[in-house]
Parts: sequence; C-alpha cells; structure tokens
Amino acid sequence: MPIPIVNSIASWFLKKRFHQIELFLKYPNEVQNELLLDLIEEAKDTEIGRSFDFASIENYEAFSERVPISSYEDYEHLIKRSRQGESNIFWPKPIKWFAKSSGTTNSKSKFIPVSNESLEDCHYAASKDLLCMYLNNNENSQLFTGKSLRLGGSKELYEEKGTIFGDLSAILIDNLPFWAEFSSTPSNKVSLMSDWEHKMQAIVDETIQENVTSLAGVPSWMLVLLNNVLETTKKTSLFEVWPDLEVYFHGGVSFMPYVDQYKAILPKASFKYYEIYNASEGFFAIQDQNDSSELLLMLDYGIFYEFIDMETYGSSSERVIRLSDVEVDKNYAVVITTNAGLWRYKIGDTIRFTSVSPYRIKVSGRTKHHINVFGEELIIENAEHALKKVCSKTDSEIVDFTAAPIFMQGKEKGAHEWLIEFKTPPKDIEKFNILLDKTLQSLNSDYEAKRYNNMTLNQPKVNIAREQLFYDWLKQKNKLGGQHKIPRLSNSRDYLNELLALNVK
Repeated sequence: MPIPIVNSIASWFLKKRFHQIELFLKYPNEVQNELLLDLIEEAKDTEIGRSFDFASIENYEAFSERVPISSYEDYEHLIKRSRQGESNIFWPKPIKWFAKSSGTTNSKSKFIPVSNESLEDCHYAASKDLLCMYLNNNENSQLFTGKSLRLGGSKELYEEKGTIFGDLSAILIDNLPFWAEFSSTPSNKVSLMSDWEHKMQAIVDETIQENVTSLAGVPSWMLVLLNNVLETTKKTSLFEVWPDLEVYFHGGVSFMPYVDQYKAILPKASFKYYEIYNASEGFFAIQDQNDSSELLLMLDYGIFYEFIDMETYGSSSERVIRLSDVEVDKNYAVVITTNAGLWRYKIGDTIRFTSVSPYRIKVSGRTKHHINVFGEELIIENAEHALKKVCSKTDSEIVDFTAAPIFMQGKEKGAHEWLIEFKTPPKDIEKFNILLDKTLQSLNSDYEAKRYNNMTLNQPKVNIAREQLFYDWLKQKNKLGGQHKIPRLSNSRDYLNELLALNVK
C-alpha cells in the first residue's frame, strides 16, 4: 500500500477518537464520577476492597471518608506481596508488570504496578490520543509518511517469581503490537539495549538511515542523541539529516532549559513541540493546542483525580477536593485512584489549573524539594541522607547547603552544582565530592542511570560557602526566622546564582 494512503487512513482512524474526547470535554465531572464508581465495583472483592467495604460505597463522599490518602510507603508491603505472585490484593486481575522508578526516603527504587488495563486504556490510549490531538490541529501533517524516533530510558526487563519489572518505557516497548515497530525507529532490539554508551551509537547508526518525521522522548536524553546524530553526520541542522521532520513530543522534565538548544539544531519556525505529562503511575495530560504550554487533563484513562491545596498540604487542616472543586491558578498536589489498583495515591507532583472549561493544567513542581532537570528525580531525602553519610566518612560537619542544575551547553553534559557551608570542612573537598556523587548513586537509581559513564550528567561541582553566607542571604531578603528555610534543591539556578554572587564578598 503506498505510503500517502497509509498516512490518510491512519489520520482518519485517529481523528475518530476526537469525538470520544469531546464527551469528557462536555461532561468532565460526570465522566470522572462514573469512572470512580466503576473502579470501586471492579475492586470490591480485592483485599483492599473488602477492608474498606467497597461493596457499600455508592458515591464520592463515602469513598473519601472511608479510604485514606496514601503514599508509596503505605503500599510498599502490598506491592512486595504482589511481586511475589499474590493476586487480588489491590486489583482483581493478576499484575505481571511493575515499573521501576526513583525511590523514596526508605527505598532506592519504587515498583509501580502496571495492570493490563492501565497498559491498554491509559498508556497506549494516550499515545494514540497524542497523535489524534496533533493531527486534528495540523491537517497537512505527513507524520505517517516516515517513522517516529522514540527514545526511552529503557533497560532490560527482569523476571522475579512470575512477575516482571523494569523501566516503564521497556515495559511499553515489550508489549507493543508487532506492527508498531514498523512505524518507529530504532528497532526494539536496539531500544532495549542496556548499555547506554553502545545504545546511543547504535540508535544513531540505525536512525540516520530512516526517514524520521517525529521525535519522542525526554529532552535531556534526546538532546544528547541529537547532538550525536549531528556529530556523526557532520551536519549543523537536523533537517539536513531528516528533511521531513515536523514535531517533537516531549515530557518527563521541564522543557524550559532546553528550548534554545533545540531551536539551534531545529531552525525551522514551522517545527512543532508537543508536551505530555506522564509517569510510571499513569498518563495524565496532553498538549492539545499548537504552540501552547497548557496541557489538557485526560479524564477517561481509568484514573480518578483528587487534589490537595498546597496551602494546607501536610497540615492538620489538609483539604482534599475532587475535580469539580478546583480553582484556576491554585497550586495542588495530585492524588490518583487508578485501574492498576492505586487508591487515593499521592504521586508527589504539583499542578496549577490554567482553565476549568476545559480542564487544562501546567505542571508546577513537586510536593518536596527536588532536582529533575535531566530525569534524575533527586529528592531532598536523597540529598540529606547522602550528606550525612559523607560527613561521617570525612569527619566534616555541615551548617547549610543548596544545590541546582548546571544546564547543558552545546555538547557539554549537565551536572549538579552544590554550595555547602561547613562548620568543620573536609580535609579534601575533591574526595568529599566523589563520595557525595557515589552515595547519591547508591540511594537513587534514576540519578545513577544519568551518571552512568557521564551519559547525561557529569560529576557534581561542590563550592564551599563562606561563614554565615546563608544567614546573610536570608537577612538580605528579610527572611530571618524559624519559618524561613533555605531552598535545598531547585530546578532553576536563581537561588544558587544569588548565593554565589554573595559568596565572593
């Protein structure tokens, strides 16, 4: 079948989905309420369903009163049992797949359940919808005349007592229908290679032979790959390699630090960028307009949403609300109930609604301090635990600290930059730096992956702060006092640059 005909058929098929999307656009709260009741009915005979008497829950009010808000720590013991092959604990059907992601205070890694329903009705449905949105907005698209270059953080999958765990992208690739490989590049064999150094060059060698029309992946990893493509081909623009390239679908980390670098290697004004918001726990939102920074919250993927006003988060007056009660421009923590058996689960992200008709959002951050510019998901617990261990090994003592990213420049990799005020400094700051890096890798698998062979992150840079630097900075901002805290980790360099400027005085 000629490629233009394939393009037309695929476009027509995907656009049909837009009519279903219009249903939840018109009746968002009704769709969400019906979905919740379906999930409760589905799981009423599970261990969790029986313990909270799901069978007698008939509305949201009863659900919210009876089922507590939860975090990964609350689920960890149940997930361990499920990974050992037990069924019907938090979801009625056996769960074979577990997506490994960055850890919590207590664990190096989390293992998020991925049911068949969440694979088909959430992750794969979202991939189709992303194309649907794009094609609906770009009628002259020639997306299907070429291939999509997909770049996941995938490694090998590991089997344990009948269940399988690994990176979410590896799970998604492993479960794709056989025909999906024909429309994407690199091949599954290359995509699932575990050694990133060899994998990167293998992807370059394979994809430069293809007619690539779209890109999909996390900005930090994708930038490394695209720079390698230009280096291998000796070209200055990606359009010299792939003339029909028209769109980049991205998500996972903030795109803001990378915009200029992408525009430098993709210099066509007509080139499109489409953002997504997904995680191991589910696929949540999709950019539904050209040249927009807002994402449409997808309401029919088997995920029921609740939100906690960040002004009350973690306090005795914490307020949990459903979608119908949200307000524009307020910062909310996201709570989900899913078709993989997560019940009122805090995912750790915060969002702001830019619109409530339809429900559009922007991802605003995390409920905890973190750095996630390169997909490393470094949380404050990792940082504090690592510093404590390193101080013990180097006979040093810390007064205060902060850390921020060093953004990628050209072909130079990113890194983390630390500013630490010591009460007792280490005898060898370079040794301290090396130990800090290694300890963080031991505590956080995502950070470890990004540091592997300096693929995305170089070794951190540690600066020693002068005495009373952080005190003087707070004083300058009129923020002295117990309620004002030093921002430990940040996705921007604003705080760090101010402190470094003050450090020279």
